[in-house]
Amino acid sequence: MSKTCAQLFEGMERTILGNPDEEVAGIAYRSDKVRPGDAFFCIVGFKADGHSFAQDAIDRGAKVLVVQRKVYLADATDVTEVVVADTRKAMAQASANFYDHPSGDLSLVGVTGTNGKTTTTFLVEHIARVAGRRTGVIGTVGVSVGDEREKSAHTTPESPDLQELFDRMRAARCEVVAMEVSSHALDLERTWATRFAVTAFTNLTQDHLDYHHTFEAYFEAKARLFSKDYPAKRVICIDDKWGRELLRRCSDAGDAVITTGFDPSAQIHPASVDYAPTHTHVELHVRGERYAFDYPLAGRFNVSNVMNAFGIGLQLGIPASIIVRALSEAPQVPGRLERVHVPDDGGVSVFVDYAHTPDALKKALGSIIALTPQRTICVFGCGGDRDAGKRSIMGREALAADYAIVTSDNPRSEDPLGIIADIESGMGTGAGRYEVVPDRRAAIARALEVAGPGDSVLIAGKGHEDYQLVGDEVLPFDDRKVAAEELMRLAAARGAGEAE
Repeated sequence: MSKTCAQLFEGMERTILGNPDEEVAGIAYRSDKVRPGDAFFCIVGFKADGHSFAQDAIDRGAKVLVVQRKVYLADATDVTEVVVADTRKAMAQASANFYDHPSGDLSLVGVTGTNGKTTTTFLVEHIARVAGRRTGVIGTVGVSVGDEREKSAHTTPESPDLQELFDRMRAARCEVVAMEVSSHALDLERTWATRFAVTAFTNLTQDHLDYHHTFEAYFEAKARLFSKDYPAKRVICIDDKWGRELLRRCSDAGDAVITTGFDPSAQIHPASVDYAPTHTHVELHVRGERYAFDYPLAGRFNVSNVMNAFGIGLQLGIPASIIVRALSEAPQVPGRLERVHVPDDGGVSVFVDYAHTPDALKKALGSIIALTPQRTICVFGCGGDRDAGKRSIMGREALAADYAIVTSDNPRSEDPLGIIADIESGMGTGAGRYEVVPDRRAAIARALEVAGPGDSVLIAGKGHEDYQLVGDEVLPFDDRKVAAEELMRLAAARGAGEAE
């Protein structure tokens, strides 16, 4: 596959300095990944400027440089330069051009919001499969192309990787693709020139303010997915003011919108909900019709995810009867209120959840508390090099549990004890109701040791992740595996005690 410069930059304002018929064999944004014949996009980043790596890209065989300002290099005499206003946006458009706009051949669903994106995309994939459609998923847990699953580095991949992925999905005959769309991706133009069939909004709560700085900027990044830049059918949860503002904007634009929420004015809302540890029974009002069914997910927040997935299914043209059947047999989403099963758990229910924001932790704890006959114990921490403002709030929310254990999450380059101190600053009213155990395995072990029959333990923050980021190291660590090992260790100790 190749494109000429003129074909690659079709539809864009640009100045081509050199040969417009230069053949481009691929697109690169890291100089160390350049292959002969590639176009290298000089991305202006937060820590580095890609223009500084132009010579390295040429040395590795780049024949085209895409720049925001002309670069003057001794070895650039045979290299075509393309000058654009924004290399990020140009890279996204060029990537879509290079792969002949593959998203337009998919029924692509984009889900954004602070919490619920992963579960919603998994539910949408399952609904589409039950409807007989070949599917794909892109998100935090990974990527699936049909039945093939693989890991991903970002919730939403960089634009060349994203368009190449769409191209693979098209080649694999995927029909419906459910994709998590992060605020970073929208702000950094990773999804520019992508064509969506449906875009959906779950909620907006505190997260990523280290990047966006204000709630308003965070919201506006999310809101781009519902603007004229991304025309599509819409599904909007209106349980917070941000969703209601999106509804106003989309209604003014004449978009086709399905609203969801506990708010009775939503087109999809619950008439009744009965919660159980292993499932939920819900009766939904769906645009004038009623549907009662059980689904194998727990917690109030999953009612919202189910309603959003229901709305997306309808916007994809899937009959409500098929959606209900699919939701009734919904799969467990990795690391989302996932129960840890061992042969002998001592009567303790252990759940692992990705909850890493104050609102997500509040909702996960609320769900566990409602299902637990005795005490609820929470193990949690906060990530390093991320929004420090939410740490004290996380600490305060954790006090909803009967007992909390503060530990390390992914400290990255920060001192774990410094992060824990930030968390503790919000736990002033909880003296005697929490303790600090910095080592995460030891913290999980401690929680299970103090738990008794009828208690529940929520291990929050990392969910599906099978690693821990400490300094520059990526250490193997899976909350689900560690919890199972510690439960089995305690079971063995109980067995040895009984034998004596």
